[in-house]
Amino acid sequence: MALLPDITAFYDDGDEAGRLTSGRTVGTVELMRTQEILRAHLPPPPASVLDVGGGPGVHARLLADSGYRVLVVDPVERHVRQARAQGLPAEVGDARSLDLADGSFDAVLLLGPLYHLPDAADRARAWREAHRVVAPGGPVAAAALNRYAKLLDLHSTAALEIAATGLRVRRDGPTTYYHDPAELPAEAHRAGLEGVSLHGLHGPAFEALRAEERRTGTKDLGERALESALAAARFADTRPELLVASLHLLAVARRPRPRPAGPNG
Repeated sequence: MALLPDITAFYDDGDEAGRLTSGRTVGTVELMRTQEILRAHLPPPPASVLDVGGGPGVHARLLADSGYRVLVVDPVERHVRQARAQGLPAEVGDARSLDLADGSFDAVLLLGPLYHLPDAADRARAWREAHRVVAPGGPVAAAALNRYAKLLDLHSTAALEIAATGLRVRRDGPTTYYHDPAELPAEAHRAGLEGVSLHGLHGPAFEALRAEERRTGTKDLGERALESALAAARFADTRPELLVASLHLLAVARRPRPRPAGPNG
């Protein structure tokens, strides 16, 4: 299975690691919120974690530094080289068809693949593969973009199209898929996962941060803005009605454990 050519070109030319680690307030919020939600759901180290679509290994490096055994699988060869340069085990692979044994990891991350699989059948394959390779009882954490949050961006010329269709066809990058928030847990359930929790990563402050970037001409908005955005995201995480305000979503589900046999076998 091949990626769309524009996806490969986009990541070959871009700086995926810098998006989260360059000091930009928006990126820092995403990085910190993703890590804190993952830590709340992952088994303790030295559990094994498969980071599917893990890019250059930003999240994998932080997990490895905490004692997790992490393997990065990514379809972009440049990302695999960057992850290996950080000392991480990494290999080229596709979320829809993983060359890994059943139940071979304690946890699986899908923090990037769902953005770039506009076909529902492809997303279903990625979910099923995550279910297959995670051990019974283990978590699968999957990130997605929220189609309705773009309506808060007054500068977006594509917001209505995204909200209506979930698709953004871009001149400057790959075709991107945006989920309806209710769609993400439904996909997990269809793959046989259970106990889904849904989180907003950036929370309701994302577009306010973007607007402040444009107003000030800087992407590092300072400690006060960072702490306010994090506090808003954590507050919203306990209130499902605020989920639609967060551009980035994170669903966490688990592979069911085998049910014990009854008294009659």
